[in-house]
Amino acid sequence: MPRQLLRSQMNVYDNHKAWSEEIMSNMEKYTNVFTEVFGVDASVLDSGFTFENVEEWDSLSHLTLISELEETFDIMFETDDILHFGGFMNGIDILKKYGVIF
Repeated sequence: MPRQLLRSQMNVYDNHKAWSEEIMSNMEKYTNVFTEVFGVDASVLDSGFTFENVEEWDSLSHLTLISELEETFDIMFETDDILHFGGFMNGIDILKKYGVIF
């Protein structure tokens, strides 16, 4: 195999590896914010983890969650997104609007 082709394939692999690590890292960061704000184990974070189903999800914890996510991902949520951020899975979709890759 020519050296040039081998180097090109290695660069593709390295770029994919870095991209995969970024995705894992963002999901870990996101999960950590939820576990810290709500004091829960990561195993409970699924589509059922919503403000309607979680007693601890009150207005104060909601604002804390939003603030922690803004700081963690270096973003500033628009008001509509703050109001519609109602669950663990829903939040992933909202963060994607701000360029966060999961």
